[in-house]
Amino acid sequence: MESRTFQVLEFPKILGVLSGFATSEPGASECLSIHPHSTLEAVLLANELFDQAASWVGESGFRMRAFPDLGGIFPHLSSELAVLDQDALFALKIILDLAMEARESLSRFEDRGWEVLKSELFAYDWPQKTVSGIGRCLDAEGQIRDESSPALMDVRQEIRAIHQRCTKRVKDFIIQENMGAAMQDEFMTISSDRYVLPIKANFKNKTKGIIHDYSQTGETCYFEPIFLVETNNRLQELKREERAEEYKVLQYLTGLIRQEKPQVSDAYRGLVTLDVLMAKVRLAGVYNGRTIEVTGEGAPRLLKSRHPLLALTDESVHPLNIELEEGQRAMIVSGGNAGGKTVCLKTVGLIGLMAFSGLPVPAAEGSRLPFWSDIFVIMGDEQSLEENVSTFTAQIKYLRRVWDQVDDRSLFILDEFGAGTDPTQGAALAQAVIDSLLEKRATAFTATHFPALKAYAMATRGVRAASVLFDPDTKKPLFRLAYDQVGASIALDVAKEHGLPNEILERAEKYLLLDGSDTTTVLDRLNAMAVKKEQELDAIEDERARIEKKRANLEAKFEKERVKLLKDVQSKAQDVVKQWKSERIGRKEARKKLHEVRLRIEDIAPEREKEPAFSFSDIVPGMKVSYLAWNKSGTVLEINDKKKQAKVDIGGVAMWVKADHLGPAVSGGSGPAKPANAKAPAPSDLVVEVDLRGNRADMAISELERAMDAALRKGAGRLEIVHGRGTGALRREVHEFLKHYPAVESFALAPEDRGGDGMTEVTLK
Repeated sequence: MESRTFQVLEFPKILGVLSGFATSEPGASECLSIHPHSTLEAVLLANELFDQAASWVGESGFRMRAFPDLGGIFPHLSSELAVLDQDALFALKIILDLAMEARESLSRFEDRGWEVLKSELFAYDWPQKTVSGIGRCLDAEGQIRDESSPALMDVRQEIRAIHQRCTKRVKDFIIQENMGAAMQDEFMTISSDRYVLPIKANFKNKTKGIIHDYSQTGETCYFEPIFLVETNNRLQELKREERAEEYKVLQYLTGLIRQEKPQVSDAYRGLVTLDVLMAKVRLAGVYNGRTIEVTGEGAPRLLKSRHPLLALTDESVHPLNIELEEGQRAMIVSGGNAGGKTVCLKTVGLIGLMAFSGLPVPAAEGSRLPFWSDIFVIMGDEQSLEENVSTFTAQIKYLRRVWDQVDDRSLFILDEFGAGTDPTQGAALAQAVIDSLLEKRATAFTATHFPALKAYAMATRGVRAASVLFDPDTKKPLFRLAYDQVGASIALDVAKEHGLPNEILERAEKYLLLDGSDTTTVLDRLNAMAVKKEQELDAIEDERARIEKKRANLEAKFEKERVKLLKDVQSKAQDVVKQWKSERIGRKEARKKLHEVRLRIEDIAPEREKEPAFSFSDIVPGMKVSYLAWNKSGTVLEINDKKKQAKVDIGGVAMWVKADHLGPAVSGGSGPAKPANAKAPAPSDLVVEVDLRGNRADMAISELERAMDAALRKGAGRLEIVHGRGTGALRREVHEFLKHYPAVESFALAPEDRGGDGMTEVTLK
């Protein structure tokens, strides 16, 4: 795509705004280098990447921090002799820490299916050696730790010991030599890596020593007493050893980075990409932007679209619906000056560039653009005095230069094409250009004041006419489009609005009447009718929005009441179970009351579409199903061919259920509807399984009691207890518990094919 197109449509300004939202210099630089993708697949991938990033940021609250530019480090590492300094290693530590935070944040949303985001940012192997090495050797402020190597620790310990000895000897020296009055500061300081005393200059000859330096005022000299010379010499040796050991640490860390250079580079590039994505999310937040659908073919449709640069600076900018119908490939926009024709054309072009670059655009959901691999623009005053080229000549030269590149994947924007020459010939040439663009199956958007071109727009198949609207009374622009009609240029009204003298306007009106070609009255009437139509459509849209809002409020209120009622019913069911357990009511009466409660749940459950019942052949392990009696979803664990049953895990409770009591799982709701031909199972048909293996006896009995309560609340008739064989101790504890439990009618070991003495089957009363 030509760089001229970017400049004319002001795409670099958008990138400049985008770069301002980046938190790092490399991210900002990357934003400025964004350009439209060359294939539809790349556009779709970029849009999916943005959508997933926006969802992740919205849910996780993750925020980027500034990080340094490491672009120069990786070429430097290509030399085997290169050693990274402490600042570079600390910068790398900051980047890897931030990359780890991002990875961990994204990993908490594994169930969201954001695979594109994960693969684009974190598909590389984590450079664990580098991270561990830098973390062990550098502290939080980027200083090399003592623990980096044994030799470094020894050297630094000796340096600290020297400092302590020197401090004590200096204090003793000051007292013994009565040097208190000579000292500028109470303590010693360091000059050129040597311990010295800051003393007043007029006391410099009071004792023997070496003067290393003077202060800027000359009142203080930095004096090294003789007794410190040998100690300072040793300190110098230790400092050299310290630097040598530190250099070995830097060499070691650089070697780790060189070993994992591809992973480290990928981590850095992933963080830069993330910074750009976060900048896009912030840009979208400023003007409520989103990615729009980009297709291989089809008519463009931009709903409630705004020029991106205007949307960034003016929240009240009027949105435009810019759309062609199927079979149409050109739009000709007419109407008065300052009515928004050029803005309309620029909006299409700039949103196209942004959409094909993976940027969010200020347009409503449902917007769509076909993928244009090239966008050509003829707009504004193209003349050049330096090259002795007029506006019209410049337009023709540009058209001739790019004509062979135009095809069915091209968008051609023509603003006032042919306006720089005779109107009759200019209009004829503009019609011929649009005819040829239609033959090439390119898409064209044109703005014009030519009457002949307006008539052409109304009469030509594949071309749609549009008019910018003006207030019928004030003649002020409304910045809206009316389709399938043309608009008056109202040049005299615009001239009057901008203060042209009345005598000039009156003469112009006389010449217009003499010419006999004034169609202003007819076009004004069309404009007024279109404005009225748009007002009616706005009123209908407002009413629809009001009704939708009212409906949403009613649905929310209903759902709130339904949930409240369900909780009340569940509470009553629990009361029934408690009464039965305390033997205040009998088993039959309890089941009757539970059945009544279940019927109430069915009555208040939301209506759903009927779905066919499952057959046993439909069910396989791992399949998501719904248990119709409880209106709950679960996962099939195993199947029993003989009994035509499936073991289903529902909320952590595993039970055997007949196939005709199951239905297909429905996502996004509380549960699926019951099929018309499926009967709800009787409570006594329910089988609940509890696995006690691996628990101590007291824990196992506690777990069994909870499972028993749950089975009774659900109205289950049987319980299967898996306790395993082992020594038999757990089995004996379970049987002892069952003997004294009031709800147990009988129990026995399972048949050998069902688990034998590793499982006990219980029949409930």
